[in-house]
Amino acid sequence: MNIHSSAYIISSPDHHQCPAPDKPEYAFIGRSNVGKSSLINLLVNSTRLAKTSETPGKTRLINHFLINEAWYLVDLPGYGFAKVSLTERKKMEKMIGDYLRERENLVNVFLLIDSRHSPQKIDLEFVDRLGKWKIPFCLVFTKSDKENQRTVNQNVSAFLAKMRETWQFLPQHFVTSAVKRTGRDKILALIQEMNVEFEEEKKS
Repeated sequence: MNIHSSAYIISSPDHHQCPAPDKPEYAFIGRSNVGKSSLINLLVNSTRLAKTSETPGKTRLINHFLINEAWYLVDLPGYGFAKVSLTERKKMEKMIGDYLRERENLVNVFLLIDSRHSPQKIDLEFVDRLGKWKIPFCLVFTKSDKENQRTVNQNVSAFLAKMRETWQFLPQHFVTSAVKRTGRDKILALIQEMNVEFEEEKKS
């Protein structure tokens, strides 16, 4: 898939205020500081579409970007280590949960996992939540350039092994690096396939 246009559309405090659900939509989420903004910018060939920050937890709303005037990329708040109050954390958790369960044109969630670390409880819990809600998702292992390849491979294998303990089928996964631009084409190819399926279902 060639990206010829990308534009920020709106930041919404809940799913009711998101754009009309008339286009296929792909949400990106992960633990705070997982490299989400860098990955989004890599996918759309931009250096500034999504704002990268040294401070974890900067994303607080549901951010919609229109890509190729055909589909939405959605940047969701991170979970985990953001320095927010308990009240605000619960509010964001509800906002994210409601969006994921209620957004009718949401085709797939790309769940970002930091490939530098062994399996983290908070990521595995979020995986199980997506499973419980029956939401289609893929795993995207980020920052693979920040660690040696052997360690990255071990961490990816360990995460999938933990999932196998409770999951019969594993989701598709990608290993990415925003610096080396790896994984980009494979993710965009999958989105292209899903876009075609979305349009075919709309016609039927």
